[in-house]
Amino acid sequence: MKPKIDASEFGSITIDGDCIEHDVLIRLSGEVTKRKKKLSKAVYGTSHIVSLAEAEYIAEKGAERLIVGAGQNGMVTLSSEAADYFAKKGVAVDLAPTPEAIAHWNKAHGSVVGLFHVTC
Repeated sequence: MKPKIDASEFGSITIDGDCIEHDVLIRLSGEVTKRKKKLSKAVYGTSHIVSLAEAEYIAEKGAERLIVGAGQNGMVTLSSEAADYFAKKGVAVDLAPTPEAIAHWNKAHGSVVGLFHVTC
């Protein structure tokens, strides 16, 4: 079951009533895990660019859509390699500042994965 995102503010996101103070990945199963941003930091020196390695980690068989909360000010982007990877997998990517992405997430239907950056 897809969890409901209640709110976010700089440095945290509240999911099903639980305040989480780190970036999160929400799997197709509804499981909420800590984002493995080190996969992108190792390549770019920042977690503001999603690397191919992180894209491969995010991707799940059966996912049709990825909603990316790009931070409170929308600082996160996909690398061209990550964008190409999702395109080849047939996964539509919706990238928006985290507050907007939360609204997209809560209205989303189908096979959706979420990645939410809680700062910047």
